Amino acid sequence: MSTHHQHKDGSGSPPEAVLFREAQGGCDTCLNALMKEHDGLVHAVVRRQVLGDLSYEEAIQAGRIGLWRAILGYDPDRGYAFSTYAWPSILHHVWRAVKVYSREVRADRVVPCVGESTQWSRVACVNPALHYRGWCVLRALYQLVVRLPKRLQTVIVCRYGLDGRGKRLYREIGGQLGLSGERARQLHGEALVRLRHPAHSQQLRSLLGRHTLADYVWAEAQAQRWLRKRGGRHG
Repeated sequence: MSTHHQHKDGSGSPPEAVLFREAQGGCDTCLNALMKEHDGLVHAVVRRQVLGDLSYEEAIQAGRIGLWRAILGYDPDRGYAFSTYAWPSILHHVWRAVKVYSREVRADRVVPCVGESTQWSRVACVNPALHYRGWCVLRALYQLVVRLPKRLQTVIVCRYGLDGRGKRLYREIGGQLGLSGERARQLHGEALVRLRHPAHSQQLRSLLGRHTLADYVWAEAQAQRWLRKRGGRHG
């Protein structure tokens, strides 16, 4: 945060308009100060909503993402209160979280914890910007994994501990599926080929900075290599 700003009362604390401008310019300290200052607004929005199966804490995290977006988009010079501007953004993200969570529950998928983890909830209290980026990555990963065929989905979830139960060995995964450990390893390779494919992974690659032509050429080469080893057969 810049130190040359002086508040009119001589306290040395910058006025909130300055905090907004510096947060929008990339100052994480200012961003976090504003997130902390206006966190009560998130709670006020969430308390007025019907959350369905979504927990209060998960709704708060979704609302904080809306608050984060509002801070980056707010123009103090327009003359209206920040709460007026931020309320619809917070509300939108809470409603979206309720909708997404309800859809995931109905789908009865095997990766319930990928979308929002306790770890990222803790990070949100320290660095909201990092939390938002991490949440986007986790959400994109979740959307990729749930599109996999059920057996491949199970392999990925178990291999990387995405269900919160820790990483498992191929022999353990194979035992769960009634297969050999070697077959579980082969299915893991197939799942990775599918997840890396440019047709499916564009959003996640963009978030991770792996969205170049060279990255896609490499992914396609890996897919072709896997197909040659499998004799052109999937599954």
